[in-house]
Amino acid sequence: MAVAFEELSEAALVVDTIYKGGKVNGKGSEVLSKLLPNCSNSGGFRKVMRKDGSGLPAYVVLYTSMQELAWPDYLDEETGVFRYYGDNRTPGRTILDTPRKGNQLLEFVFDCLNSKDGAIKNIPPFFIFKKAGSGWDVQFLGLAAPGNPKISPDKDLVAFWRTMDGQRFQNYEAYFTVLETTQPISREWLNALIYNHDENLQYAPETWKRFIQQGRNGIVPLIAKKLPKIPTKYEQLQSDIEGTQCLKQIRKHYQNNPYGFENCAKDILEKMDERFQDFSLTRPWRDGGRDALGYYVIGNESKANYPLRIDCAMEAKCYAENHSVGVREMSRLISRIRYRQFGVLVTTSYVHEQAYKEVMEDGHPILIMSATDIANVLRKNAITSTNVLDWLISLDESDNHSTRRRIAAYYDRLHHG
Repeated sequence: MAVAFEELSEAALVVDTIYKGGKVNGKGSEVLSKLLPNCSNSGGFRKVMRKDGSGLPAYVVLYTSMQELAWPDYLDEETGVFRYYGDNRTPGRTILDTPRKGNQLLEFVFDCLNSKDGAIKNIPPFFIFKKAGSGWDVQFLGLAAPGNPKISPDKDLVAFWRTMDGQRFQNYEAYFTVLETTQPISREWLNALIYNHDENLQYAPETWKRFIQQGRNGIVPLIAKKLPKIPTKYEQLQSDIEGTQCLKQIRKHYQNNPYGFENCAKDILEKMDERFQDFSLTRPWRDGGRDALGYYVIGNESKANYPLRIDCAMEAKCYAENHSVGVREMSRLISRIRYRQFGVLVTTSYVHEQAYKEVMEDGHPILIMSATDIANVLRKNAITSTNVLDWLISLDESDNHSTRRRIAAYYDRLHHG
């Protein structure tokens, strides 16, 4: 569905609808300032204030291209969770010293969310839009509330350090939830939020009322289950600039030592999920297609009961980005998975369509980690192009130390009969 530029001033907000920009040059064709009352015509954070003298925001627009590789805003349609980065994106300022005060707004909103003194009523609704199509076109992704019931309060707004051009600076990573809305969002509510805020809830969607009444536990996400599909080569390789540089260094580091990547892949797997545990590397000359054996541990943090330990076989392939993991390599891993065991393939490249198809259609229990997944894990663990080589060297040293211990233990057994 699309709404023409000439109809913007009367249009309601409907999830996934595209709102068309004008055809003249310049910001006279910009959409959001025409679609939303009192909204500005630029910026990622667009805060609209109440007219009651409170100095509080009526509502906030979050606009994203979803294409900025260094700051990868992301909507997970299957959970409704939306990740959004703050507006301190270059060195030279403190985390709160930004022209549009977007990070100040994030601090205020999440403080209200986690407060117990009724401050939640001061949280404005967030309307999320992304760039769509050509020109000034935008798509409405939904009404969002800060936080999520499955994200703990200490993780829904996180300050982290980045390095750019040799300079360090901080920014925020914030998590919102797109709320389930069955009806269009009316202009009556938008206007009430600005001009008659005390009465705005009579026009608000039911999910927003529930959030204001119950807070984090009242969030009802808009969930859209994805149909299974084979990811493209681009989807398996795509990454931001930092991730791309890290992957290049990993490939180069193990270019003449492919077995060394096994220890690296094991560490990546454990960094992705700490429940992957107790992996032991197989010897290259005895490798039957499984580069490491370990466990995935599911527990309830109880001292009385033992956790469930599921056998896991990992295979690692350090390939160039245009060298796919094919049917032969995938079939080898599949053939060696025992009963009640699952496999993990970790590769710096991608899985060929035919091999991926075999896994999906036959329902093989294989977890695939391609280049894009590796880049995401490194980013989450603060491994960048400036320190990735140090990390790789430390893995080599730990692997060599472990090998020396195994050799020493072997000769000790021989000596003592």
